[in-house]
Amino acid sequence: MPGNDVPPDALDLDDGGADAAVDARDDAPEIDFDPEAGAGLVKAGTEVIRRFWTTLPPSPGVYRMLDAKGDVLYVGKAKNLKNRVGSYARGQAHSNRIARMIAETASMEFVTTATETEALLLEANLIKQLKPRFNVLMRDDKSLPYILLTADTEAPQLVKHRGARRRPGHYFGPFASVWAVNRTVNALQRAFLLRSCSDSYYENRTRPCLLFQIKRCSGPCTGEIAPADYAALADEARAFLSGKSTTVKERLAADMQAAAEAWEFEKAARYRDRIAALAAIQGVQGVNTQDIEEADVFALDEQAGQFCIEVFFFRNWQNWGNRAYFPKADRSMSASEVLGSFIGQFYDDKPAPRLILVSHVIEDAELLAAALSTKSEARVEIHQPKRGERRNLTDYAARNAREALGRRLADTASQGKLLGALGQAFRLPRAPRRVEVYDNSHIMGTNAVGAMIVAGPTGFMKTHYRTFTIKSQELKPGDDYGMMREVLHRRFSRLVRESPRSEPEPQPQDAETIPAWPDLVLIDGGKGQLEAARAALAEIGVTDVPLVGIAKGRDRDAGRETFFVPGEPPFKLPPRDPTLYFVQRLRDEAHRFAIGAHRAKRKRELTKNPLDEIPGIGPTRKRALLHHFGTVKAIERAALEDLARTPGVNAATARAVYDFFHANA
Repeated sequence: MPGNDVPPDALDLDDGGADAAVDARDDAPEIDFDPEAGAGLVKAGTEVIRRFWTTLPPSPGVYRMLDAKGDVLYVGKAKNLKNRVGSYARGQAHSNRIARMIAETASMEFVTTATETEALLLEANLIKQLKPRFNVLMRDDKSLPYILLTADTEAPQLVKHRGARRRPGHYFGPFASVWAVNRTVNALQRAFLLRSCSDSYYENRTRPCLLFQIKRCSGPCTGEIAPADYAALADEARAFLSGKSTTVKERLAADMQAAAEAWEFEKAARYRDRIAALAAIQGVQGVNTQDIEEADVFALDEQAGQFCIEVFFFRNWQNWGNRAYFPKADRSMSASEVLGSFIGQFYDDKPAPRLILVSHVIEDAELLAAALSTKSEARVEIHQPKRGERRNLTDYAARNAREALGRRLADTASQGKLLGALGQAFRLPRAPRRVEVYDNSHIMGTNAVGAMIVAGPTGFMKTHYRTFTIKSQELKPGDDYGMMREVLHRRFSRLVRESPRSEPEPQPQDAETIPAWPDLVLIDGGKGQLEAARAALAEIGVTDVPLVGIAKGRDRDAGRETFFVPGEPPFKLPPRDPTLYFVQRLRDEAHRFAIGAHRAKRKRELTKNPLDEIPGIGPTRKRALLHHFGTVKAIERAALEDLARTPGVNAATARAVYDFFHANA
């Protein structure tokens, strides 16, 4: 793991296939470093390191190696900074990668810490922030989803949550996928009738919504349920998610029996449906545990020089899903080094459970456990089981890792063949490693967005996807050509600024990295869309990126697409050509992503509350105004004197609200 006596060769961590991400600075190809040819550079780097080493204290800390441009090459931690940095300056044999890192070092920076544990935590933070190319990089920084039961409103909200856990409430998870969270939240809504709507939607309701009508919400927004009764439902949901599922189900069963004995059969049926919803949640969890309440299970498999780490999440004696990760590591690294480096990065943005089960012994496991315990404010144990249920879980995870890696190797080979066929179909000099596809989405010109999706050797690279809110005020509503010009101009202007190239980019030699510049750009549209894209690129001086327009067939039938290439006559591919199916997949993915971005933008516009735009109006005053007047329309029509009489609203706030709605009066 980072900070050992010999720093690890670069280990790049990404989430499988479609979700792989690549930092722009990692696009350079991996090349062999000849120690003899580069001896002068290594010697110069060693001298730089030695100058800093002479003044270092023998205390714990974090060190950074920087190149001549000031970019961070490597971040490491040390129990003894002087000894650790001195290991680079002794002139002893290093691996090619370490020798390259020393040769590029022009300066160093240091931070001393009180303990080695503190140094390990700081190292993880700096690696995530600076993304040094010689470190372990968690390329897929997409956080895992949780279920959140809020505690900052009078009616707790049950929602899925991702990202920093700043909002007050009770968090349950992590879950392996958003699909698992959505499925569980839907079942919990049927079981406990808790609201899932946003606070602004909740505060603006004057009558129950559809979810109340279909028995998916108890209607706290309009007083259909007493606050005390709603709080009791929230307590039941929290108890169930905390592992007290049997107690909750027994209580519901007793209530159902009592309702039936009192001949209140509709009420009994509602309890029956809630029990069925809870049973569905428990039934779809997969392989559950008997003796382990909370644990994460990590298992590693290696094939053909590649690694897969399968992670299983167990909470409240239930399996909450699994996820495969595919780290890229130098072949000289052992499985335990790869696994230790992975776990150190994995918990940088999330709390660790009380128990972590691993398939291989990890060096410095005690230090890593101490660091995770400090971060989580609870004791964390890292254990490699030898027998019993725990060993069965690691074996089960290892089998899934082996199967996932086998599928990935097969998928990568198939993807490579398709990219090669795509290059031949469009007469490219070589198989493309980065394909970008663009599409627009809008309704009569409103909420217009442009979308870019990216495909590479491992499939769809979702962390490279981008959306573009159409900003130009000069475009007429529905001007698809103008939208495409704006999107391509903004995308490639930024690319020229951030990743300029004076010569063709060298081809990366591994399947995990893709270049910053596309080898092929596909435009969802015909000759007009293509010409708009070509003009946008020509305006900023980009003339060497291959462009292809995809015009839908007659009646928009798949299989009849016509392809447009600048300077060539239109052509079609054979109806059953695998390359045609591949292009259709790319176009359909761009279309799906563009529509999703448009719908999200439209939803935000529909739920926007004008009160949020008034300076000085926070949640408390907004709630007071809505409770007093009922709707935003009523607030807009209210006189200044009426606003000032609202409980909790002073004269200055009343004036601000009145002026906001009557600025043009």
